[in-house]
Amino acid sequence: MTGRWLLRKPSVDASARVFCFPYSGMGASMFSRWPRAMGDVDVCLIQPPGRENRSREPHFGDYASFASAVAEYLEPYLDVPFVFFGHCAGALPAFETACSLAGLGLPVPSRLFVSAQVAPHDCPHDRFLDLTDAELKAELENLAVLRGGSPHPALIELALEVLHEDLEVNRVYRRSEPVSIPSAITVLHWSADVEVTAAQLEGWKDYSASTEFVTLVGGHYEFLAAPQPLLDLLKDS
Repeated sequence: MTGRWLLRKPSVDASARVFCFPYSGMGASMFSRWPRAMGDVDVCLIQPPGRENRSREPHFGDYASFASAVAEYLEPYLDVPFVFFGHCAGALPAFETACSLAGLGLPVPSRLFVSAQVAPHDCPHDRFLDLTDAELKAELENLAVLRGGSPHPALIELALEVLHEDLEVNRVYRRSEPVSIPSAITVLHWSADVEVTAAQLEGWKDYSASTEFVTLVGGHYEFLAAPQPLLDLLKDS
């Protein structure tokens, strides 16, 4: 699988990097309200195939294929300390990519940030899996507004196609048992999140020798606005 896996080229002057993984149906532009950098920490946006500037490329198929391809692509940019961030289903390819890097003997993230996503052995867990097309379109329209834009019917239709493919990946993804990675893990719960409870996140405790649980103020989509407490956690890791 080829293609450009980052929305923009990482800064050569960065002292550290945060690689951000989008969730189901979305591309790297979902982080449009995030800063390009936090001081000298570069914010690097992962762009999966099949969406936005990669819309003509075939879908990645499954998280193992995703992780294998992106791990190879990222190798030149793992020359400074780095962390991974993934929210909801975006945390799953982030986790699998950390596994892939470890298996290849490449540098691994010092910390994996898992936001509002149950552990792999508790998957699948995604309310989108049971929604109708009309309900999914309504969710996509709401997300467009939350990101500071307005829903465009043609773009919503395109996003729906991508979302269907992503949800099929989520539907079959599951690890039979926990697997420990060399990275530390920070599991983020949002205080007003009605989709994933703090108790449902506990499964991540067996995926690293160092796992911490942090609650941040806000609902399920609060991260889109790049709240300062979240950025502080990422920057200080």
